[in-house]
Amino acid sequence: MPPEPIDDVSLQPKQPQPAPQSPRVSVIIPAFNAAGYVGAALQSALAQTFTDQEIILINDGSADTERLEQVIQPYLSRIIYLTQKNRGPSGARNLGIRHARGEWLAFLDSDDIWLPQYLAEQMKFLDADPALDMVYCDATLEGDTAAAGKTFMQLCPSAGPVTFESLLVEQTQVLTSGTVVRRKKVMEAGFFDEEIHRSEDHDLWLRVVYAGGKIAYQREPLLRRNVRSGSQGSAAEGLLAGEIQTLTKLDRDLDLTPATRELLRQRLQQIKGAFTLIEGKKFLLAGEPEKAYEALSRAHALVPSWRLRVVLAGLRIAPRLTLLGARFWYRRSSG
Repeated sequence: MPPEPIDDVSLQPKQPQPAPQSPRVSVIIPAFNAAGYVGAALQSALAQTFTDQEIILINDGSADTERLEQVIQPYLSRIIYLTQKNRGPSGARNLGIRHARGEWLAFLDSDDIWLPQYLAEQMKFLDADPALDMVYCDATLEGDTAAAGKTFMQLCPSAGPVTFESLLVEQTQVLTSGTVVRRKKVMEAGFFDEEIHRSEDHDLWLRVVYAGGKIAYQREPLLRRNVRSGSQGSAAEGLLAGEIQTLTKLDRDLDLTPATRELLRQRLQQIKGAFTLIEGKKFLLAGEPEKAYEALSRAHALVPSWRLRVVLAGLRIAPRLTLLGARFWYRRSSG
């Protein structure tokens, strides 16, 4: 039997297919137990007037994965969805960075919402100064906070140029959901530190500037920041512990000038004092005068205060009365 005829078209050499063009911006959204919020965050990213973007959502080992995947089902054709065992916000963002194709990274927490013009305004700001490696903006606060309706920069001002020193003492403070940063600079700085679970963003911005990155800010509130009491970054004690971990590491690892190192160590002492003060207050309210005295003595040694001297004297002379006074003060200030 003669062979079947072969279509001549099949013999033509195949034309190489053009590689898909990389987006200009990669949006990275880490999600951990965020099924109740992540839909709104995704909608805000997809509703941007700036469309040259890809959206990468990372499920960081969420306990509510089944519900989360139901929420994001309508968006799966328009996003990149990644999953991993729980590694914390640093590990989740790093996974997104490694899959990102854009020149720029835009970070969005799963419980925050961008205004439609967010990316357009941020990229316009960056395009106006090609030397910039990162920009951050202001945000309107809402949710579980007495500051609802105010802006982030009203409570945490940014003043003057962004330098290692200004970031160190929080003269300039960065809201991560308001950042767009050059991917190359994040990689040069060494990604997010996965050993740090609180203040991990502050650690990275300090290393970006140390590595030569140029950061600026604009005061437009281009997003809505949802403050939740149960979120990973909400507890003051946890944030202070993360900051202590960060500054201790940077003091050890970075080659700083004597003046900057002294500034870092002063800042570290202040934060350790604030952390120990919180411990002491907890012991006061728990009715444990000896532990309260020990913690508050350490806090006073780190950051001396006449108020602490009064409380320490009270714990020595009249511990029961001091404990009652502390509880009364707490109820009054909380009420």
